[in-house]
Amino acid sequence: MDVRAAQPAVRKGTPPSLVGRSALLTSVEARLAADGSAVLTGPSGIGKTALLEAVGAAAAARGELVLRVAGTETERWVPCSGLAELLDQLPGTLTAQLPRERLTGLPEPHSAAPGDLAAAGEEGGGAASGEASGAASGDEHDDAGPIGRSSTDRSPMDHLACRLTFRGLLARCAEERPVLLLIDDAQWLDTESVNAIRYTVRRLGARGVRAVVAGRWPDGFAPGEAAGATWSPAPDALHLPVPPLEPDELAELFDSYGLPVRVVNTLHSDSGGNPFLALALGGAFTDRIPRHWRPAPLPQRVQAVIVERLARLSAEARETLLMAALAIRPTTDLLRRAGRAEAAREIREAAVLGLLITEGGGIRFTPPAVGTVLAESAEAAHLARVHRALAAVVPDAAGRARHRALADPGPNAELAHSLVTAAEQAVRQGSHRMAAELYRLAADRSPAEPAAERLEWLVAAAETGANGGLPDLVHRSAEAVLAADATRAQRVRVRLAILDLSGQGLAEMGEVFAAALVDAEGDPSLLGPLRLRMALGALLNGASERAEQEADLALAHARETGDTALEAKVLAVRANISLIEGRGDYASDLRRARRLPELPLDGQMHTTPRYIAAYCAVVEDRLAEARDELLRMLALVERGSGEEVVHVLRNLSEVAVRTGRCREALDFADRAMRITEEAALSPGPAWYHGALAELAGGSVRRAIALAERGLRASEQENDVIFQSRLLHVLGLARMRGGDIRAGVETLWRIDALGEGRGVPSPLVLRWHGDLAQGLAQLGDVELAEGVITATRAAVGDRARGIGVTGRLDRAEAAVLAARGEHDAAVAQLLKAAALFERLGQPLEVGHCLLEQARIERRRRRAGPARHAASDALEIFLRCGARPWAEQARHRLARLDMGLRDGSAPLGATARASLTEGEQRIALLVGQGATNQQVANRLFLSVKTVEASLTRIYRKLGIRSRAQLGSFLGGGLDGPGASLPG
Repeated sequence: MDVRAAQPAVRKGTPPSLVGRSALLTSVEARLAADGSAVLTGPSGIGKTALLEAVGAAAAARGELVLRVAGTETERWVPCSGLAELLDQLPGTLTAQLPRERLTGLPEPHSAAPGDLAAAGEEGGGAASGEASGAASGDEHDDAGPIGRSSTDRSPMDHLACRLTFRGLLARCAEERPVLLLIDDAQWLDTESVNAIRYTVRRLGARGVRAVVAGRWPDGFAPGEAAGATWSPAPDALHLPVPPLEPDELAELFDSYGLPVRVVNTLHSDSGGNPFLALALGGAFTDRIPRHWRPAPLPQRVQAVIVERLARLSAEARETLLMAALAIRPTTDLLRRAGRAEAAREIREAAVLGLLITEGGGIRFTPPAVGTVLAESAEAAHLARVHRALAAVVPDAAGRARHRALADPGPNAELAHSLVTAAEQAVRQGSHRMAAELYRLAADRSPAEPAAERLEWLVAAAETGANGGLPDLVHRSAEAVLAADATRAQRVRVRLAILDLSGQGLAEMGEVFAAALVDAEGDPSLLGPLRLRMALGALLNGASERAEQEADLALAHARETGDTALEAKVLAVRANISLIEGRGDYASDLRRARRLPELPLDGQMHTTPRYIAAYCAVVEDRLAEARDELLRMLALVERGSGEEVVHVLRNLSEVAVRTGRCREALDFADRAMRITEEAALSPGPAWYHGALAELAGGSVRRAIALAERGLRASEQENDVIFQSRLLHVLGLARMRGGDIRAGVETLWRIDALGEGRGVPSPLVLRWHGDLAQGLAQLGDVELAEGVITATRAAVGDRARGIGVTGRLDRAEAAVLAARGEHDAAVAQLLKAAALFERLGQPLEVGHCLLEQARIERRRRRAGPARHAASDALEIFLRCGARPWAEQARHRLARLDMGLRDGSAPLGATARASLTEGEQRIALLVGQGATNQQVANRLFLSVKTVEASLTRIYRKLGIRSRAQLGSFLGGGLDGPGASLPG
């Protein structure tokens, strides 16, 4: 079962459009071009078949002979069945001559037509096993016997006839054109066919006969562990595991389906990135998307796939999977300790079938419903035995209490109270998922009376489940409360849990807000927490004024009821609103909040004054202080798996970027993105910090992909705050990728977004300097200077957030350089670099040095230019800033090229006479680009390029493109040579 069933049909002769597989396709094509073969491995549904189809379509378009066969489990015992299918695809003029070939002296079955080879094998008696041995055994000797078991009734001459027949025919085909064999589901191909293919490819590989084999073998799977073991068409075949799709790649796959990015992110988590499974799960959203982030029902098609795959497992493997399904954090080690001695092998067997994935020692079912199907198919007594076995080995008291309760399904008041005690302990430890399950279990084990106690536990399950990112448990618990004789307070509390579950998507929760207001009417103790959520929703939607009004009402309710915990949170939110608006009064609200009693751990760390104070330290460039405090907070919440953990990790990632700890930044961002996906949270914020970390220490290409997907997610949730942040990082990434104009246009979208909306101030979102620098590079010097002047006025002379002035200084240097004031530009850069050095922001220092190298090179000062670029490279290498280091190396290479160039130098007067935009056009034309190519590269019209060339020729006193090339002896810099960051 593979992804082809879910892919759109592809026209014959054209390669199908694949998402996230370009690198794999390139590797396979390169191997085939070198007359080599390849093996694609991976679990069912990962996309091997789609890759084979793409490779085959490309080969057919090149005029190659493409022969296809797919193994089947039921025919793996039929000798030569796969071979017969391949031979049937050969040109008829060739196969008609088969009886008159050199094989006429062989036994009668092999003197028949190729299509009868399978039947001939059956007449010869017996069947061969499809359990082929590894590549080493069959490839060491050309005439090795059949792989695995074979019929004792068949003679060696029969096997030799199969191989020689196939080899001879393909040799004839290869005389006219290359031959490509595509073997899908290779684990089920019969032994005789496997032997013939391996023999032929090895003998004829140099003559253009190659093979691409796809099998359901996981990476590192030992021979003999699966029903059909690994085999290779040639000893030197390239083995390529087909990886799961990344979240942004899966989002691209779902682009045409109209699903929200947040839903697609959840599909990625549930499918483990398996495209077939993700598309099947996406079928649940065919009619409509469940509202209020309610989980979608499991599609019947997926249920059938799960049942079919489970049926392929041995009884022992199914038992191991059942135990894993009942454990809350299953690991192979836990399963072994619980008595499953072959757990490692059985888990790998399930991974081959695409039922689960292993991550960092843990086991995760794909989809999670696999565990539900396993549990529902087991008898109650059997489930109780498994839970008792797990209770004896799980390492934590809460886990032991959970398994003991699940082993005793009847009402039990004493057990219910012990579960509540364990749940309270789990909350204090930050284990909100465990707490939610224990509260829900306590409610399930509670006797019918007293009902109030059971309802209170259901409310607690919803609240802790929202903090732990468990939407299914939250909605089930909330529905049970709302359907019962619950109090108004209990009804409001479960509605608040549903609101908290929505993350950045509060704009879509109008119905829940309205119902909660009705239930809370007249009760300030209920209206206070509700108004706080309304303030957060307004802030996210860019309505800062309304957010402040709601916060003021919440503060009044908190003081009326004496709720100091709520008062502290509201003051923190008010401080955040002031900070985003760029007002200086946020510090007073924050001081008042921090004087109140410290809040207990309740899963909402990201709303506390302590967290907001750490965030303010980031904004104010007190990075060492912010890092220390955020690390302490991470130690408190690291056992959790909800939004508070993601908030802390995201800000730690940003601090790591600013302080030049690039590897650390990537790690924190990756963890934040993983938890976001698993807990079905809003992906925009985590993808913003992922893009930021990639831009510093990973890949510019991946930064662009994450920023684009995050922007789409934030637009769908009407989250103006992160729309602006994602536009900033996307604009930077496009500039760093060399597309200055697209980057500037992206940054201008922030300005348009800010009209009447709550876009963060320049102190919080530092995009204005990057915009000005990009404008200066495009030659829009006056506009760039206007942006700088307006931003300096908005920032004022406040010491807080002084790092923004450093960015503006660097942008002003670009303006000065564009005007030919090079000494002043270098002086401004040295000033900015010194500021960033004091603030402990090495990447910003390196960026200033790169800009200095560009300016020095423009005025033909190779020594200072090289010194600045070398210093920048040293900084970037020390920080692990891979994209920056690549840019610095590029700058040094250009300097070397300029020193070796013996062409006439560009005079200072002529150099200064060209605008930045004209210099870009001159460089491209001087390097041989046509006017159309220049227009495409710089997003201009051809007429604009032609007019610019006329001005360039006039200013430089030349008449032709050839003469223009002689002026490029280091005097001009290339596109993207100095980019904002």
